[in-house]
Amino acid sequence: MGKRGRSRDYRDVDGILILDKPTGCSSNQALQQVRKLYRARKAGHCGSLDPLASGVLPVCLGEATKFSSYLLGANKTYRATCRLGETTTTGDAEGEIVERRPVQVDEKQINECVAQFVGEIEQIPPMYSALKHQGKRLYQLAREGKEVERKPRPVTIYRLAVLSFVNQCLSFEVSCSKGTYIRTLAEDIGAWLGCGAHLTALRRTTVDAFVEADSTTLERLQLLEQQDRHQLDDLLLPVTTALLQFPELILNPSSSLEICQGKRIQLGATGAVGLCRLTTESGRFIGLGEVDQDGELAAKRLMNTAR
Repeated sequence: MGKRGRSRDYRDVDGILILDKPTGCSSNQALQQVRKLYRARKAGHCGSLDPLASGVLPVCLGEATKFSSYLLGANKTYRATCRLGETTTTGDAEGEIVERRPVQVDEKQINECVAQFVGEIEQIPPMYSALKHQGKRLYQLAREGKEVERKPRPVTIYRLAVLSFVNQCLSFEVSCSKGTYIRTLAEDIGAWLGCGAHLTALRRTTVDAFVEADSTTLERLQLLEQQDRHQLDDLLLPVTTALLQFPELILNPSSSLEICQGKRIQLGATGAVGLCRLTTESGRFIGLGEVDQDGELAAKRLMNTAR
């Protein structure tokens, strides 16, 4: 079958799937499997997880991709395990061990250590990351044996709790802002303790309001695809579930039409300023708008209302 024939197999489907990404595959590989199962014309994920990591990966389908950036910037929670006494080339178990040191720390030192990383801290992004340097991914440069200077970046650790410390393996739970590298956090903990460390396991448990209980495995999706494809769509959450942090603004029919035509609307002294969810009187979500200081509403990002 030619490319044009294959493209007709795909369809317009809108919504957000909370995937439980398995270990052993990249976020993009998991995304492509979801897209194929849903036969979705358009799909994107919100926040990469390394192949080593598992857990909550929101996947946006169709019109939901227009709003994926609001999940990319969301706070996240992880459960992680790092091995003290060993550092690796990548900061995790996928790299080669480059140094071993004795581990001579106790529970008190561990607790003192993790307390140092709560709040706003600075991290130097790892070379094995998707950040770009002069148009090239850092991990590509790292694989070529090159290392470039990276500027420290501010991130926020909202909570860091020790779960266990057994056989030189430290397990912890961390809630953090966007842009936080847990591999780097593990390495920094090891450096503070004076013995080095690398990440051995990582699971993301929340992205914003989405939690593990909301997630679905690839195995379940594959089973539903074989048994009853309609149940696949039942798993999709509305686009608005990624935007609940913004207040709702209900528009009358004439205002809804004007906004969809790209016009600006004078709302007057509503008191609302900033981004808001635009909804029709019948409850249909039409997109995000922004109200300026003068009470004028303009479309920010709209759903496709032509289909």
